[in-house]
Amino acid sequence: MFDIMGHQSNKLFLNAVKITFPVFLGYIPLGIAFGFLLTGAGYHWIYSFLMSVFIYAGSAQFISVTLLAAGAGLMEFLSLTLLINLRHSFYGISMLEKFSDVDKFKTYLIFSLTDETYALLTSTKVPDGVSKSDFYFYIAALNHFYWIAGSVIGAMLGSLLDIDLDGMAFVLTALFVVLTIEQYYHSKVLFPFIAAIGAGVVSIVLFSPKNMLIVSIIIGTLILLAHEKIVQAKRTSALMSDVDQEGDL
Repeated sequence: MFDIMGHQSNKLFLNAVKITFPVFLGYIPLGIAFGFLLTGAGYHWIYSFLMSVFIYAGSAQFISVTLLAAGAGLMEFLSLTLLINLRHSFYGISMLEKFSDVDKFKTYLIFSLTDETYALLTSTKVPDGVSKSDFYFYIAALNHFYWIAGSVIGAMLGSLLDIDLDGMAFVLTALFVVLTIEQYYHSKVLFPFIAAIGAGVVSIVLFSPKNMLIVSIIIGTLILLAHEKIVQAKRTSALMSDVDQEGDL
């Protein structure tokens, strides 16, 4: 029995490795870039490891290098990190149902819900006959490990080598594009993609690049909420119409 359980666990782990491979291709070079930047700013490689383990927020970690170099205070760190990662609150709300029965790893899954992990958890079907909690944990933990590994490799190499990192941050943009395409192919509803594109275009045209991200998230969320209200109203109306027809019969 233990052999069977061990085989299923190994199979599930290998399945998660396959699913997270695109994230691996993005996180390793991006983590290396972060490690280079941090050690280049004069910090020991161990700080790269600690930040990637306990903070685990790519954009915030990159910006923290600049803030540290500028001697920023705690409130500046907190306010900027909050603004950068505010989008995660919307991720969390949409994951309430998926995380409702994963008590075993719920705390860690909430902590490790990055953009890429969110994309995989919402677009990947849990294999039949396996624990959803274990499956989600493997995906989240592997992504976290990729980021830690990349950061540590970059930090350790950065203390020895002098490398030009111009353009390397584009890896994150490329990774977002790949995951969005994956979600597009797995999703049966196209309206969220249309809403996201519309919100992004409006934000780029009407607002500055600094405010574009948060504004586009707010606009996109409002569009989706309005659309959901319209859909619910139509469903209610159709249900009431069916009830009336049955009553006439």
